[in-house]
Amino acid sequence: MIEGAVIPEDFLLNSKKAKILFNDYAKNLPIIDYHNHLPPQEIAENKKFANLTEIWLKGDHYKWRGMRALGVSEELITGNAEDQDKFMAWARVVPATVRNPLFHWTHMELKNPFGINSFLNADSGKRIYEDCNALLKKDEFSTQGLLNHFKVKMVGTTDDPCDDLKYHKQLSESNFSVKVKPSFRPDKALLIDKATQFKDYVKQLSVVSGVVIADIDGLLAALRQRVDYFAEHNCSVSDHGLAMLPAAYTLTDVEKKEFVVFLKTDGAMFSNPDAFAGYVLTELSKLYHERDWVQQFHLGAIRNNNLGMFNKIGADTGYDSIGDFRHAERLSGFLGNLSVTDQLAKTIIYNLNPADNEVFAAMTGNFADGRMKGKMQFGSGWWFLDQKDGMEKQLNALSNMGMVSNFVGMLTDSRSFLSYSRHEYFRRILCNLFGAEMENGMLPDDEKWIGKIISDICYNNAEEYFKLG
Repeated sequence: MIEGAVIPEDFLLNSKKAKILFNDYAKNLPIIDYHNHLPPQEIAENKKFANLTEIWLKGDHYKWRGMRALGVSEELITGNAEDQDKFMAWARVVPATVRNPLFHWTHMELKNPFGINSFLNADSGKRIYEDCNALLKKDEFSTQGLLNHFKVKMVGTTDDPCDDLKYHKQLSESNFSVKVKPSFRPDKALLIDKATQFKDYVKQLSVVSGVVIADIDGLLAALRQRVDYFAEHNCSVSDHGLAMLPAAYTLTDVEKKEFVVFLKTDGAMFSNPDAFAGYVLTELSKLYHERDWVQQFHLGAIRNNNLGMFNKIGADTGYDSIGDFRHAERLSGFLGNLSVTDQLAKTIIYNLNPADNEVFAAMTGNFADGRMKGKMQFGSGWWFLDQKDGMEKQLNALSNMGMVSNFVGMLTDSRSFLSYSRHEYFRRILCNLFGAEMENGMLPDDEKWIGKIISDICYNNAEEYFKLG
């Protein structure tokens, strides 16, 4: 049994300057979580969770991957086992997650908000489960209570264009102080290579938009209607989760006619899916620029690798991975094409392969236009990279290739209301990097100046970038 606190007060803060920067300039700032996958319905209904398994393990594919790797049966992960049995299965394997970020995340999430700073294992699991379950009954541990506890100012959910956004509307008309803003995620309108799913989606899009989609102009009109609808519901951000950006941006007249036939022909496949995706995405990006939205591109995942398990339990269940793609020319071409007509919106690009850090960081510098600070952003360490090593490498690449002082900082990209400890994790790592360089003479020993930069990265830059002031 580990003696003392698992997460000490000065966790990750390895110098006097780091401690000052964190405690005086970062620790107490509010959070702008501009990209996550929290369910708007659960926020609107101010849900309370039945137990620690429901709030902590259900939907957390990071933990699921770890449990599978450590020999836990699927019955105790996504299966029909009792919630307490699932939690105890997790508790038993936590000690074996040592040096994986799960070890730190787990204990940080127990410390805040539950106030538990002891080692989770088979011996302590039942007590911790019962103590947390008792706390979850309190109003402070409802979805809205937790967002207030973590000082969240803005939540940016991820929403399909066909969503009616009724829960966002409900929240906007409530007295809940946190801004819950939708983000426009039109990936399904681009994936024409999945012909059956694409056609089904087009039918759904046609119904919700009220636009007949019989050709490419109809599809773009329907998407414009949904962009307008989202804008009416306080949306100002889009998001795209793609393996790579398309390499082509136009459709020939022949391909446009082919699309008409494709829509009404069972079993037909479109001949040039990359050009189709590029054309539609380009037209969407022009709409984002027109409305002064921020567009985000999460690039580089190779998804659903385990086809056997995908067929059993579906997507987003822990079988995705880092892809090995070539991004530079596609990024240059897609963004450069929009720059020709001066229709490149504020843009955040995220990579999943750490080998691409410098490529992405350098690419953002090509499209700064001098009209605003930090228009082009190299996004924070994402998914497999939102851990200490990944965050440090992203920060160093951004510092070397761009301007880290402009950085809009951390996001959770999570489905869990307990993931806000990731912001604390990021802030500690950031302060440790700057503090070490202040102490070794690489940065001036000026706490007020460096502290302002820390505060900007943790909060102020995002507030300005997303116009939340």
